[in-house]
Amino acid sequence: MRPATVPEAQRAAFRNLGIQFANTLQFRLDDDDCIPTGFIQRVRKRLGIRDRGLKDLARKAAEAEYRAAWDRHLNPEPVFPSTRLRGDTLMLGGGTNLPPLLKHFGPDTMIEDIGEAEIVATGIALYESCVPDTNRRQMRVPISAVIRWAQGKRRTPGTDNKRIRWLTPEEAETLMKAAAALTLPRHSEPERHTLAKIAFMLGAGCRPSGYLAALVEHWNPASREWWIPAEEEGAGKTESSARWVRLPQRSVDLIGDLPEVGRAFLTPYGKPIVVQKGRGGQMQTSFNKARDAAGLDAGVTPHVLRHTWATWFYAQTRDFGALMDLGGWAKAGMASGYRNIAPADLADRLYAHGWDFRQEYVRTETPTLRRPAHKPRFRNCPPPCQARSPPPAPEATPRSPP
Repeated sequence: MRPATVPEAQRAAFRNLGIQFANTLQFRLDDDDCIPTGFIQRVRKRLGIRDRGLKDLARKAAEAEYRAAWDRHLNPEPVFPSTRLRGDTLMLGGGTNLPPLLKHFGPDTMIEDIGEAEIVATGIALYESCVPDTNRRQMRVPISAVIRWAQGKRRTPGTDNKRIRWLTPEEAETLMKAAAALTLPRHSEPERHTLAKIAFMLGAGCRPSGYLAALVEHWNPASREWWIPAEEEGAGKTESSARWVRLPQRSVDLIGDLPEVGRAFLTPYGKPIVVQKGRGGQMQTSFNKARDAAGLDAGVTPHVLRHTWATWFYAQTRDFGALMDLGGWAKAGMASGYRNIAPADLADRLYAHGWDFRQEYVRTETPTLRRPAHKPRFRNCPPPCQARSPPPAPEATPRSPP
């Protein structure tokens, strides 16, 4: 009896198992491994990868899924105890990034079923339009933390991803000139709202979402200070974000007139901004148009303006305590990370372009405050002592001769 060939053995196995040969495709693992088309469809649906640039990752994930299916069949015991991705047990102390992930995976997803392919598919589904750093912070880091927690592993230390990009005074001037020339469809006059936001962020050092918390009622024109409340939607991430910010006169001049009440900064069409939770500053489109028109690189984002402010402010004032207070940082290490190394003549170049971050209070005769002025800490203080001039020397009287 001659040995059977591979096709003959396959047909015999198909007849015994009741599988149709026409509905079976060869999977490139071994010559004798075959899987049905239904399994391939389930793998494609499970991976959720549609980007052709991730073809190698999809192939490796499909092979791993194929081998894992056989492992689960031959070894029913899981590698580590099965744990469902439930919000009431895996919130890990709270946070704002887990609820969207829990909603995406659903209550029946097992943690051991979440691999690299599922993480990539989640990033495409939830954060496709975000920059890679935001994708890592809001999606990959929380998922990895949950998986490590379920496996009993400690978290791994993060890498130092310090940004070093900031704008020189000349680059900032080019960006603001481009923003001042932006026009809207079917509008002949340029819109000034994007320029106002850029001038505010350069002068105040707020996050891209910080201008959403700037209300007209909280603006003090006498001291050029603005109150940024942390409880306002979009104001900040921590309690230290509640602070007064101080604008240089150049920013005040570029911002121009403010609305009567409400949010100080509007959409490019001059309408109130509808704040959406988790959407940040909502100015990326108009900012990118100004950036491209100014000829700046793609690394210049709205958040770079916060690094620019920290670098400019410290170059002129050398006041690290004020940098932390005005920037809303609770830790010195974080504030130091925003302050970049700058050339020695940066302060003079800023003065030449009209930027002056030194503390200066100019009292007007009739200040028009939009909020009650604070009472002084000390009242009825005596006037400063006047320096007394020395008494005149007595005149010498001539003595008569004896």
